[in-house]
Amino acid sequence: MASSQDFTKLLPRHVAFIMDGNRRWAKKNNLPIIEGHKMGSEIIKRIVGRSLKLGIKYLTFYSFSTENWNRSKSEVLKLQNLLEFYLDSEIENFKKKQINFSFIGDITRFSLVVRKKLIYLKKITSSFSKLFFVLALSYGSRHEIISAVSKIKKDIKKINENDISENLMTSNFPDPDLVIRTSGEKRLSNFLLWQIAYSELYFTKTLWPDFNVSRFTTALKNYVSRKRRFGGD
Repeated sequence: MASSQDFTKLLPRHVAFIMDGNRRWAKKNNLPIIEGHKMGSEIIKRIVGRSLKLGIKYLTFYSFSTENWNRSKSEVLKLQNLLEFYLDSEIENFKKKQINFSFIGDITRFSLVVRKKLIYLKKITSSFSKLFFVLALSYGSRHEIISAVSKIKKDIKKINENDISENLMTSNFPDPDLVIRTSGEKRLSNFLLWQIAYSELYFTKTLWPDFNVSRFTTALKNYVSRKRRFGGD
């Protein structure tokens, strides 16, 4: 059995999360839908805390997809209010723990207040490097890839993989080593499709608000037990 020190050395450098099940959790517990999202935001905080202790360097959370705009206006408004509250409440924590905050996605559809808070938190934490925390907001991978291709100079006759990678929203981060999706769904939902070509995938039936630190550790142990071949034997 690997020692705790060996276990830490084998951990993923970058973990990405498809946080699914907030709405179902709320319905299951006879609560308003927004309460599921609130509990989901608490889980993010716990995952961040555990990752800091383990030395995991990058965390990306799929918080709001481009398709989520199709939800009711009431839910979208409450989600924006929750995001605003989260950003305000985490400022001191991010500064204290030296967490670098950033986001990917098209934030232009969010309220001006939310956009300003996102940009502000990114600016004041830009020099930190203890942990890199990324929120995917109004994000869709296909749109990201199309945008990347459109950025590439027209005089380039042959586009290679590096050309695309360097023009993605995630160009400053390494590709995820591990992608965790909760709630039992086994699909990628237009999330980092280019970046996770060789990522390990972990699916669990646990709803995101029930995905505690213990379950996160179980997912990490599963990752450590795998042999990554990257297309080789």
